[in-house]
Amino acid sequence: MAYTHLIATGGERFVGTITLNRPDHLNTFNSLLATELTRALLAMDGDPAVRVVLVKGAGKAFCAGIDINELAGKTAMEYRAWIEHMQQPLLTISRMKKPVIAQVHGVAAANGLGLAAAADLVIAAADAKMGLTAINVGLNCVGPVIPVARCVGRKKALELLLFGDLIKAPEARELGLVNRVVDKEVLEAEAMAWAETLAAKSPLAVQIAKKGFYAAEDLAYERQFDLMNEAFARLCTTDDAKEGVRAFLDKRPPRWQER
Repeated sequence: MAYTHLIATGGERFVGTITLNRPDHLNTFNSLLATELTRALLAMDGDPAVRVVLVKGAGKAFCAGIDINELAGKTAMEYRAWIEHMQQPLLTISRMKKPVIAQVHGVAAANGLGLAAAADLVIAAADAKMGLTAINVGLNCVGPVIPVARCVGRKKALELLLFGDLIKAPEARELGLVNRVVDKEVLEAEAMAWAETLAAKSPLAVQIAKKGFYAAEDLAYERQFDLMNEAFARLCTTDDAKEGVRAFLDKRPPRWQER
């Protein structure tokens, strides 16, 4: 599939890669990039050669937010439709079967931070900076703050939303926005190795775990156990679960059937 603002490659050791490719604009979202990113995510979710999706940015930044050149001259209804379109990739990630890893370098700001926070996992360069910066130009990041708040909690999310400060990757890791921080020189290699490690797990087990996690997140505590136990029971009936246990007992690598 051809893209204008993305580079998509897939299947190498079951890792698909999506690169935001507007480097001269710090990979900011415009309408076409948002459309293409949603399309690419869904395409990889349906590709049997892909088990894990790695999202990164070309050039100096991961993503600096939304291109303000598209901002002017809309009615309130048009703004509503436009911002929903820009944030569709963030929602799409939570609905995908397959895990998405964000590889963050340079800056992840505004909708760029929303994209990173919406990813299932994040690996970042040590010198990367992140923030909900729209408040500094008289706007706000009330969409991106939703996945951010799920990572960092209410008080810190409000601080990031209202002050618009950029924080460095080590602090972002402490807050729960980032899983791993590595030197920028090895980010590319470390991100791919991490993705390949995850892709080597049972695809069914990973996908059922992700789906169950998101489905249970907002349920009552007791209902969360009901849902997760049902998911576990379904997983136990699969060929992959049986193969995984046999391989462990036989002390050999498993051969996943994906059924």
